[in-house]
Amino acid sequence: MEKYEILQMLRPGALGVNLVVEEIETDAKYVIKQVECIDEHHANEALEELMPLLKLQHPNISLYHEMFIIWKNEISSLFLCLVMDYIPQGTFQDILENKRKLKEPIDSEWINNMLSQVLDAIEYLHHLNIIHRNLKPSNIAVINNSYYKLQDFSSHALMTHEAKWNVRAEEDPCQKSWMAPESLKFSFSCKSDIWCLGCIFLDVATCSFLNDTEAMHLRKVIRHHPGNLKLMLKSIEEKQVPSADMLCSLLSSMLHINPSDRPAIKDVIRTAFMSASFRNSCVALNMHRQAVPIFITDVLLEGNIANTLDVMQNFSTRPEVQLRAIKKLLTMPEEELGLPWPTELVEELVNIMRQHERILDILLSTCSLLLRILGQALTQDSEAETPRSRSIISFLMNALHSHPNSEKLVSKVYNLLTIISSQGLVSEELEEEGLYQLAQEHLDHFQEDRDICLAILSLLWSLLVDAATVNKEPLENLAAIVTCVLATHLEDVEVTEAGCGVLWLLSLLGCTKESHFEQVVALFLRSIQLFPGRVLLVNNVCRGLASLAKVSELAAFRVVVLEEGSSGLYVLQDIYQLYEDDPEVVENICMLLAHLASYKEIVPELESGGIKHLVQVIRERFTSSLELISYADVVLQALEAAAHLSP
Repeated sequence: MEKYEILQMLRPGALGVNLVVEEIETDAKYVIKQVECIDEHHANEALEELMPLLKLQHPNISLYHEMFIIWKNEISSLFLCLVMDYIPQGTFQDILENKRKLKEPIDSEWINNMLSQVLDAIEYLHHLNIIHRNLKPSNIAVINNSYYKLQDFSSHALMTHEAKWNVRAEEDPCQKSWMAPESLKFSFSCKSDIWCLGCIFLDVATCSFLNDTEAMHLRKVIRHHPGNLKLMLKSIEEKQVPSADMLCSLLSSMLHINPSDRPAIKDVIRTAFMSASFRNSCVALNMHRQAVPIFITDVLLEGNIANTLDVMQNFSTRPEVQLRAIKKLLTMPEEELGLPWPTELVEELVNIMRQHERILDILLSTCSLLLRILGQALTQDSEAETPRSRSIISFLMNALHSHPNSEKLVSKVYNLLTIISSQGLVSEELEEEGLYQLAQEHLDHFQEDRDICLAILSLLWSLLVDAATVNKEPLENLAAIVTCVLATHLEDVEVTEAGCGVLWLLSLLGCTKESHFEQVVALFLRSIQLFPGRVLLVNNVCRGLASLAKVSELAAFRVVVLEEGSSGLYVLQDIYQLYEDDPEVVENICMLLAHLASYKEIVPELESGGIKHLVQVIRERFTSSLELISYADVVLQALEAAAHLSP
């Protein structure tokens, strides 16, 4: 505190004292919020939690400049000090109070202006998994008639100091009235911010006919009696409050008592901007910002990669700057790009891009850059560790949800997920993100798109082949969809190879429905007839046929007798002739034959198909493979037993 001179003490907040100070060296004015802490552990916990606020860069968020802990000898207490922007113009609370006194509504243009900026700021925070926790009109600073900033964030550690909070609440019962029902029990989430935001919108909608006391009572009562909200929404419509249609639509969803029933910030934005009142307004999201001219951006981006990344951080909220920077990185020579990048740098890039998920061009360019970064790293070193943090996976999954109809983006994201999953350990995270269900929807929707199908099938293969445990429920319909995709692209060797691998794994995991067994068997056999020279495809087909034959006599019979009257046994013999020196292929053929021989009705087909001679030759040639010999013996014993029973 030595470098600051205290100029004024402002009205205390719910959690601390606010001081207007002047930095002695620069004469710059700031607000320092001093929050008393229980002990050193409590102070450090709160400090650590609030440190990310120092990195926030958004035109509608008041900056944090410094944080430190001090000890006050006179009262023997620790205080956490937060140095924030000083904004003397006032807050949105002042505007509301003035309107209540005059019994005037806030006009639509003003509502839409404030709404666009506050929603944009909240979306930015929630993208970074930062919760404001203290949203209310007095924490929306008014820079001028058309410019607003969020200020005075709080932390979980500070908000859960129950004794201190209760003292403040007794001094000013209005403090708690914007808080969500669950927050009164010290449970906070992004959905808590949605409730607070809803209360602010409720204040906006009712300021022309409710005074301060009535508004506070309404905010409190709707926590327990949602019927009061319905009555108020009806009054708002009857009084023809400006933007009533939009406000009522938002309030009915945002002020649900159960947090899980409230919309996410993206849904709030979608509802707001689809309303007629907003569309007819000249205000639109981000219109209050001036774009950075291209020539200025290019000057800023001159220099090496470190300079480029520095510009991206300093202009993190400017999509035009980010797009220009990403395109520069895409064209930068490899030696200048400094590949491979460390994981921390990749994650930092993704965190910047998360702010612009709604902009397709930025997502496409970012994914192209990530493909270059990760692909090049694996090209240089196949054992290189690829970033696979939950934040990157979440970013890519959000991209799929944000732009589900962009073929280029869908293809790039699945290719990236395949690279990330190539080292395992991400199957559970992707399953939690709903990957399997989404992949099925995309395979069905983009069935004709070869590149998308190949990207999805490659990812599914990568995930399922290493999965220790799999929840079968999301995979129940996958085999049917993959079968349709293969039927569409049967002449494409890469799609067929990837698809057969997935079908084998689904069969192995018991995720193929019995009603699809015959169709899958027919596709398997047709695939190796078309591409007998692809050893991976051949192995996966033999394994897949073996898995199906093991559990179904119908599937086994379909291997032996195809619908055209031909026999899959001849296909297997041709494959053996092609791979007679490959122990893995030969073992898989024998495994399949052993499962076929377990059915008495099929053994005669094996005998008439010349399988006995084939297996005897195999047994004599591969005497060192115990597994292969055991399969061969099963087949020969079944044939011998059948011969003794024959008349």
